[in-house]
Amino acid sequence: MRLAMTLAFVFLTACGGGASKHEVRIPKGAGGVGFLPLLVMEKYQLIEKYADVKVRWMDLGGPAAMNDALLSSSADFISAGPPAFLTLWDKTRGSANVEGVAAMTSMPMYLNTNVQHLKKLDDITDQDKIAVTSIKVSIPAIIMQMYAQQKYGPAQATRFDKFTVSMAHPDAVVALLSGSAGITAHFSSPPFHQRERKDPRIRTILNSDDVMGGSTTFTMISTTSKFRQENPQIFAAVLKALEEANRMIVADKNMAADLLVTSEGGGLTREEIVEVLNDPHIKFTTTPEHVMKYAEFMAASGSIKNRPGSWKDLFFSEIHGVPGS
Repeated sequence: MRLAMTLAFVFLTACGGGASKHEVRIPKGAGGVGFLPLLVMEKYQLIEKYADVKVRWMDLGGPAAMNDALLSSSADFISAGPPAFLTLWDKTRGSANVEGVAAMTSMPMYLNTNVQHLKKLDDITDQDKIAVTSIKVSIPAIIMQMYAQQKYGPAQATRFDKFTVSMAHPDAVVALLSGSAGITAHFSSPPFHQRERKDPRIRTILNSDDVMGGSTTFTMISTTSKFRQENPQIFAAVLKALEEANRMIVADKNMAADLLVTSEGGGLTREEIVEVLNDPHIKFTTTPEHVMKYAEFMAASGSIKNRPGSWKDLFFSEIHGVPGS
């Protein structure tokens, strides 16, 4: 009897019956079109397709929260904009060594307002508040610093910082449309931008592509060197899953729109989301675009201490074959 039980245990162990799958924790991000590839990866279990792993998708968004999650080992991969990533990359040199896995999307952000006196960013007053996903480290925060430097010189780069407040996109949409919380402007991303612009009172006074001089990475995925080193198959699976998710979105925008509407709602219909996805300024690509422009500005302004020599210094070697910038 004992021999039979022992043989049964050996058989089950050999077949994997006694082993538990490695769990990978990934936050879903701040929402919107920029994080749509993550929703596709979750819905169609694309990471599990390429690795024998259990994926736990976490309802967590915002650049600062993402960075904290990775540093505290509460998450294994995170997705955010290049400025938040660069802050983490710089902070972890010689320790966790966070680097980019790949870009995820490229698209503009739009500064929308509900008041008549704001014709341009320069018109802002002490009575105005600009909602951004995170002060100091978000794309809007850095974009406004770059705009200020270009127009007023390096000493005035933080000119608009004092007007910003941290707020999640869905909350900022509500605040801007209702005129609550003192919010008079919101640096918005698709589809939140399109939702706001449905209201005739809302105008766009600036977009990030104008400041950056062209198409720019909006969201990207990163992890620590330790995780990549210890889990090469999972790392490769995440990259393959991201590439497949992007291909699926491009090939079937109706599917992608349905997924976004179901997941987030946001006041837009499937047809309106498809129209957003058809915008040529919105790209689903793993190729980093203009990330070095952010890095050079942040290094020059003292936001980061380490200046990368090229975009390849910021990303793991698996993505070095693409024509990044």
